[in-house]
Formats: sequence, structure tokens, C-alpha cells
Amino acid sequence: MTWTVLHGRLHQICRQRQLLPKGDRLLVAVSGGQDSLSLLKLLLDLQPKWQWHLAVAHCDHNWSTDAGIAEIVADVAQAWHLPFYLKTAKNLAETEAAARQWRYEALIDLAQSHNFPIIVTGHTQSDRAETLLYNLIRGAGADGLQALTWRRTLTPDVELIRPLLTVSRSETANFAAQYNLPVWEDIVNTKLKYARNRLRLEVIPYLQQHFNPQVESNLAQTAEILQAEVNYLESQATAWFNQAKQDNPPSLNRKILQPLPLALRRRVARQFIQATQPFAPNFDQIEAVENLIDAPNRSRSSTFPGGAIATVQGDWIIWTQSPQTQL
Repeated sequence: MTWTVLHGRLHQICRQRQLLPKGDRLLVAVSGGQDSLSLLKLLLDLQPKWQWHLAVAHCDHNWSTDAGIAEIVADVAQAWHLPFYLKTAKNLAETEAAARQWRYEALIDLAQSHNFPIIVTGHTQSDRAETLLYNLIRGAGADGLQALTWRRTLTPDVELIRPLLTVSRSETANFAAQYNLPVWEDIVNTKLKYARNRLRLEVIPYLQQHFNPQVESNLAQTAEILQAEVNYLESQATAWFNQAKQDNPPSLNRKILQPLPLALRRRVARQFIQATQPFAPNFDQIEAVENLIDAPNRSRSSTFPGGAIATVQGDWIIWTQSPQTQL
């Protein structure tokens, strides 16, 4: 094996961030593209040092454009003497959101069925930059801008790890060419009707040419900075939420929250809604609860699905459900 820069970088990342424990069972998600195949090759080459138990998972969308890719990935797994697990979708809508949601569900099912505590994906620095831009355009806050993180808990027993977040897509392309990896060129990745493809093929190249050639690495660095700040703010908000909350009925003590900075008040409001409702609150709903912290007595907000209402009663914000919601 030739020890490349990418081998060294992945080895160091695993040591410094303690991402992939030595000897652990790793289910590697392989789409057949250059990033995931490069990841699999890197992990396989580092396996003697880390003694991982590797297996390959492939999610087949069962779209016409995917015909033949599952067989190619299976052949790679067989050639490298790795277990291969396949999930095939049925009548999956051809949208980014539907495909992403199904892939995560499929990978979790495979990991739990075959006792893999870690799923490893080939998301790169380029993906991280695109995600930041994509979420920024959609109006996300700091949490959304740093969303593509090194690790993510999927279930109590399965964690997702992304160890290539310092590696660019151009680097995986060079690595795949160097090792003659059988890269699948997915025609879906060229269709501009998908927002991420347009960012990848048009927006980021434009920014590189006209603003900054290092835009990908700079955006990825911004995401890294935001991740640390979001983690800190969220931990502080959780501590204040636990101090201010009452469970029966679901309530928040306004006196405890009034002295806090707005950034923490918003996060506590979001945690309060999430603790009582099955939906992810939007900005307007979070603001509605945050505004009640200083509102006059008996103020209320009813901007929530299902007719739920947040009402000021003295020092407390009380959450009540409509009769239909309670049923």
C-alpha cells in the first residue's frame, strides 16, 4: 500500500477526534461514487493499524438511473473480502428529501440488524460547504449552518460518523483515479433541477472564480467554528431550561428566563416547544414563545399546529393542548 496524504490525514483525524474506536464494527455506506469508494479504500488500508471490522452497505433507490450500481458495489466488497448488505427501495419518490430520508432509515435498519454501532459516510469538505450555503439560502440559523457535523447520534445505539470533512471532492477524485477505483458517475448528479446540484455545478464554481478560490475550505471552516459555538449555547440553554421548566402542566418560569441573553432565551423556547410537541418549531413559533417571557399576564400565542396554546399565567408560561390534540 502506498501511504498517501489522505491516508495520513484520516489516520490523524481518527486519533485527534477519536471518531472511529480501534477494533470497532464499522458499517461503511457506499454509493459507488468517488467519495464513498475513496473512504472505503482508505479505511481498508488503515484497517491493520486500527483493527476495525468493516462491512459495506449500499442503498439502492431502485430508480432507472441506478441500474447496475448495486452490482458494482457488491463486486467491490467481494474483491476486498468485505461483507455486503443491500437495501432496495420500493416506489421511492425521485426527490432529494425523500431519497435522503429513506437512506438514513435504511442504513439504521442495516446497522441495527447486523450489530454495527457506527455508520461511516463519505461526506467531504465540499459537501459541508454546500450544506452551509444551502441552509443559509433557506433561512437557517447557526444550528442549520453547522448541520453537517463530524458525528451525529441516529438512535441510542447507532452513531453516524463523517471522517472526511477536511477532504475536498477534488482530492477524492484524484485518489480514486490513483487507485483505479470503479467510480459510478451518477447522471442524477448532473441534473440542475436539484438545488444541491446547482450549488455544486454553478454557484460554488462562480464564487471560486469571482470571489475566492478557497471558498469551499473557508465555508467548511465557518461550519466548524459554528459547530463549537452551537454546542456551547445548546448546553447552556439546556441547563437553563431544566432549571425553569415544570412538567405538569408543561410550563416555563419567566422570572428565571428574563435576565438571559436573547440567544439563550430563543434556544430555551425551542427546547420547550420540542419537549411538548411532535414537530420541529419554525422561527415564528420560537419567537412567539420567547416574546411571552416579557409579555403581560394572560398574553397568549396560538400559532402552533393542532390548536396548542402557550399562555402567560403570572410568573409562568403554561402550555395547553386543544381537546382534539389531547385525543
